[in-house]
Amino acid sequence: MEQVLQILRTPVIVFGETSLSLLQILSVLALIALGGLFVLWSGRLLRGRLVRGSMNRDLVHLLSRAYIIFGFLVLLFMTLEYLNVPLGAFAFVSGAVAIGVGFGAQNIINNFISGWILMWERPIKIGDFLELGEIRGTVESIDTRSTRIRRVDGVHLLVPNSYLLENTVTNWTLVDRLVRTSVSVGVAYGSDVARVRELLNEVASEHPDVLDDPAHNVLFEDFGDNSLLFTLDVWVYTGAERGLRAIRSDLRFRIDALFRDHEVVIAFPQRDVHLDGQLVLRQPADGGEA
Repeated sequence: MEQVLQILRTPVIVFGETSLSLLQILSVLALIALGGLFVLWSGRLLRGRLVRGSMNRDLVHLLSRAYIIFGFLVLLFMTLEYLNVPLGAFAFVSGAVAIGVGFGAQNIINNFISGWILMWERPIKIGDFLELGEIRGTVESIDTRSTRIRRVDGVHLLVPNSYLLENTVTNWTLVDRLVRTSVSVGVAYGSDVARVRELLNEVASEHPDVLDDPAHNVLFEDFGDNSLLFTLDVWVYTGAERGLRAIRSDLRFRIDALFRDHEVVIAFPQRDVHLDGQLVLRQPADGGEA
């Protein structure tokens, strides 16, 4: 037993005036493992308590992240204190890390800082519906490096945080979920345009999701090539594009049914072709019959 203890107490790492034995190294590994598990467990416990307290999800996310980072920093300093390692011993390491950060970790640091800006200023929040170019989706989480977005087709995307701050992003739900959407329809020439406006207003008034304030509006857009063009503008509360698509679909179904009941013809592309009734016969060049 004494031989085992002697082996465990034998210095295996020496730097400067500080030496580390195998027993200290094993103790440090156990401290890091148990301390890390405690920080993660307590972080989840804190998050659960805050969520049950009906606190804002973004604030819960920010506080839980800050707690975990602070906990690991405390664990690091406790480990160095246990090993009697002065911070000055890492001066050369800090210089090398600074050079590495300057040349090789710019994007990582940029995304890290951008993540904290997003969680602190909250220009984008969890649950917001975003439009990034051709991409549309709902924010599910904002991490320190990237933001997870679920597209309307169900696919998950990881977007770097710096991209959200450095590019134009359309946030449909930044202030509220009030959105305007439109449905266009063309009726045949000769239709009663006043009657068409009444029917479109009736369609908007019947839909349960269409708001009365702001009020819906019917516009006579133009005299088209094949139809008289109308647009129905309505205001709704929605948090995703699929909600708007469903509302527009409901409006179109109702417009088609109501127009049929009142014999209003929905126009379709058509062309009138006029043929000349005179047929001109040419005399063949060889004098034969045509």
